Amino acid sequence: MNDEQLLRYSRHILLPDIGIEGQQKLLNAHVLIIGAGGLGSPAAMYLASSGVGTLTLCDDDTVDLTNLQRQIVHRTSSIGMAKVDSARSSLAEINPDVRVVSLNERANQSRLLELVGQADVILDCSDNFATRYALNQACVQLKKPFVSGAATRFDGQVAVFDMRHSDSPCYHCLYPEQPDALETRCAVMGVFAPLVGIIGSMQAAEALKLIMGIGTLLCGRLLVTDLLHMELRTLKLKKDPACLICGTSSM
Repeated sequence: MNDEQLLRYSRHILLPDIGIEGQQKLLNAHVLIIGAGGLGSPAAMYLASSGVGTLTLCDDDTVDLTNLQRQIVHRTSSIGMAKVDSARSSLAEINPDVRVVSLNERANQSRLLELVGQADVILDCSDNFATRYALNQACVQLKKPFVSGAATRFDGQVAVFDMRHSDSPCYHCLYPEQPDALETRCAVMGVFAPLVGIIGSMQAAEALKLIMGIGTLLCGRLLVTDLLHMELRTLKLKKDPACLICGTSSM
């Protein structure tokens, strides 16, 4: 690290659990974020400000006026722009040293395998089950740590699925795939603006801890939040031996 970086990240470096060694791990890291909306916005901003060396953003949507109530990485002037390009511009203002790769696309399974293979940690900030299942399958196959987040109305959840550990459940263990599962999209159900900021920030925190190898992660646990009543619960998760993705029969 040069003198400017030592100053920029000094408040991290002062933390005994991080120090110079931990900050250097962040500078060397590559994080893939799927989704540049409500969850991806705060996650990307905190990962960039924390000094993660490379961020890959993947999203095929454009900025709409209705996004601005909660998707804080975008600006009014960005309406009509690809979300990944809008986000890249904002992140450059936060930390110009971070390399941001913006992919204006909806990645299919083979593309996700390619992108997951290039990253150290993956954040699921998407808004649909199809993407979550495909991303989970890629992370299981390549044994990459996967930070999952979801938010709707006043309720959110965060979990870490790390298939580098044989006893770790995967996303499919928690939510077995159901072809007729109903999506609860913000456009229909609504979402409390601060909720996505909190959940996305938690995802960023777990990603940073994964990279640096510090603290206790949400592996095998699901953190559930209810902001309307300001309640948090942690539920224990177990690996499903019969899981079609990570279970014994699938190996």
